[in-house]
Amino acid sequence: MSGVNKVILLGNLGKDPEVRSLEGGKKVAKFSLATTESYKDRDGNRVDNTEWHNVEFWGAVVDTIEKYLKKGSQVYIEGRLRTRSYDDKDGIKRYVTEIVGQQLNLIGSKTQENNNGEATTVQQHAVVESMVNEPLPAALSTNEEDGLPF
Repeated sequence: MSGVNKVILLGNLGKDPEVRSLEGGKKVAKFSLATTESYKDRDGNRVDNTEWHNVEFWGAVVDTIEKYLKKGSQVYIEGRLRTRSYDDKDGIKRYVTEIVGQQLNLIGSKTQENNNGEATTVQQHAVVESMVNEPLPAALSTNEEDGLPF
């Protein structure tokens, strides 16, 4: 019997995506995604609980990410969890859990100028599939500069 490994998140980018080009022309995009859950405490005060997720996408979708996403962009993603380990600069084993993206939906709107120089709002909604069955290249297993895996 096999299991299911599926993650669905709707959130905002915490910083601009980091895009790397690898040997053979492959590209990877990595970014942090914030999801916020809101609730009311016993006294009726609103409490926001924000979780941060490390996300990466591979393949042709990276061109879309590079072109359209920036800090604050709202996205809906589907993917799978992956946990891996690495040894930090002090030789201590560390673990990182990240989402390997399989589908990306751009949510929200952006402002564009029309032919008369007037600002107009364009609703943008795009669904982009990612190629995710590729193994992680050894070159991305750790960042040699700081010992971090991303």
